[in-house]
This record gives sequence, C-alpha cells and structure tokens, in this order.
Amino acid sequence: MTRIAAVAPVLPEHRYAQEDITALFAGLVTPTGDRRALLERLHSSAGVHHRHLAMPLERYRTLSGFGEANDVFIAVGTDLGAQAISVALEAAGLSARDVDVVLATSVTGIAAPSLEARLVTRLGLRHDVKRIPVFGLGCVAGAAGIARLHDHLRGDPDGVAVLLSVELCSLTVQRDDTSTANLVASGLFGDGAAAVVLVGEDRARRLGLEAAPQVVATRSRFYPDTEDVMGWDVGGTGFRIVLAASVADVVEAHLAEDMKAFLADAGLETADVARWISHPGGPKVLQAVQASLHLPDDALRPAWQSLAEVGNLSSSSVLHVLAATLADEPPPPGSAGVLLAMGPGFCAELVLLRWEGP
Repeated sequence: MTRIAAVAPVLPEHRYAQEDITALFAGLVTPTGDRRALLERLHSSAGVHHRHLAMPLERYRTLSGFGEANDVFIAVGTDLGAQAISVALEAAGLSARDVDVVLATSVTGIAAPSLEARLVTRLGLRHDVKRIPVFGLGCVAGAAGIARLHDHLRGDPDGVAVLLSVELCSLTVQRDDTSTANLVASGLFGDGAAAVVLVGEDRARRLGLEAAPQVVATRSRFYPDTEDVMGWDVGGTGFRIVLAASVADVVEAHLAEDMKAFLADAGLETADVARWISHPGGPKVLQAVQASLHLPDDALRPAWQSLAEVGNLSSSSVLHVLAATLADEPPPPGSAGVLLAMGPGFCAELVLLRWEGP
C-alpha cells in the first residue's frame, strides 16, 4: 500500500482581505454599473475572507497581458514549488536524491520546460528522476495526482514519489470579461501550491511510517456531455474561464451514486468514513457534497475553513485540506477517510484512505 509520508501547503507572501481584493478587481473588470454591483455581491457571498496573491495587489493594475502574467507564473511558481517540495521532503525524512518520480500539475500557466524540470538542478533531484507534467485536470488534479502516483508505487514498493501542485489563479482574471463566470472566479480563486510525498510499502516500512495514512483504493469518474461545465477558453488574452452555474447540479446528480459504489467495493458505507477531505470548490459545491452524501454539519469543516482563509486554490486546494486534516488529532486505528475533488471534464476523483496506527 502507498503511504502519504508528508504534505506541505505553501502560499505566496502577499495576503489581503477579500474586500480589498474586491475593490481593486472590480475597478479592473467592470468599473461601473450593474455588473460592478453584481461582482461585489458575488465576492461577498463566496465564503472567502482572505486570499494570497502571486503579486502585490497594486501590481495587477499594470499587468500588461498574457505574456507578462505567464512570466510571473513561471517565476513565482518555481519559487513556491521549490519551497513546497523542500518542506515536504524534510518532513518525510527524505532528501531530493531519494525522489524517483515527480508529477507536477497546474492549470493556471504554461511552462516548457515545465515547472518540475526547472526544479531538478535547483533542488538536487537525480538526473534520472521521472517527470510527469500534467495540464488540464484543473481542480481535480490534487486528488488525481495522488491516485496516479499510487498506481505507480504499487509497482515500485521501494519508490518515492512527489506530487507538486502550483496554481496562481489571480493571474488568469480577465479585465475585459464581464461574464458572470469571470466575476465569480475573480472573487473565489486564490493562489497557492502544495507538495505531497508518497512512498511505497517497502520504503514506508524502512522509514517507520506505519502510522501514516494509506492509500487503499482510487476511482476516476467522467461524466459524458459535461465538457462545457468547467474549463478555459484560451485566446490572445490568456485563460478565459468557463464556469457553468450547473456545477453543483452535476455534483448532486452523480456523486452519491458514485460514492456508494466506491465505498461498497471496500465493504464500507458513508457512515463508516471518519474523515472527509473535500476540494472546497465554493459554497454551492460544498453544500451539494454535503447534501448528496447526507453528511453531518461538521464533516466538511476543514474544507470550509480553507475556503474562508485562502479561497479556492484549484488543484492545490484539496491538498491544503489534506494537510489540515493530518495536522488534527488522527482518527482511531482502522478508520477510513475519503479524499475527493471535481474538475473539468466534468469529472470526479475519489481516493480511499485508511489510518492503521503504529
């Protein structure tokens, strides 16, 4: 079984109250009129109190376009990625030379060489490290990355794998787009990164990680004819968000049935799950997850807290929630947990965890 050896969430240093971000972004996107009033209402109802940004807030006034924004993505993204991986490896008691494979994901910028390639020499990763850069999974990629590295480590029980997620969502806000989707996104998404160190069964035993949570099973679910629910329209100004109002409806329509089947294969029901680690997609999405799974009011508390404190960090969000969950008092040995996220496609990724104890 794969073990989660360490999780390191990181954030840019520039932190602002939601109302300060609203004031500046409103002036950039829709300076006057009814659309500005709508933007302000959407920002105030997003469930977000603070966000961290890739740049100082005032610099967004002078950001010239997609090219400059992408340059910032590469510069800030590599710094955050280096910090996240270094902290995670140190927490796991491993060095950069121990890493066999790195899966790096982002959907808020483009880099070739990719971000993890730019970190090989900087961090001292081996020159034979396997690299898997991933673009396009969006918010689901934090969960999907854990799942795919679990697939890899099942065939390499002595292996060490690192998942790196870097998302600088603020750099994608479109100043000429007064669509409701862009107004929502400008108030919901924040910037951040995270790294997860996973190890195979044999390596976990040698490191004494018997108490670390296990990845027991995973499941991917793609929902046909939902390609227009979430994603990007890519043009001359960069990434223009596609975000349909039906996201929560898709969750309510499908998640319960998928979760029931997933847990049943492990001999479990929703009542048997001690920890729910959900991507905080927004208030309506979290409400849909809770309602469809009939969860108690406090089951998604870490996700709600993450949303309030840093906003939706796309693929990094569920990893921040995972870190907060692992920092809390662990559940009793033998307890199950579910990590879940949804993203463009429209799709879902489910990961079953288990705490065995020492």
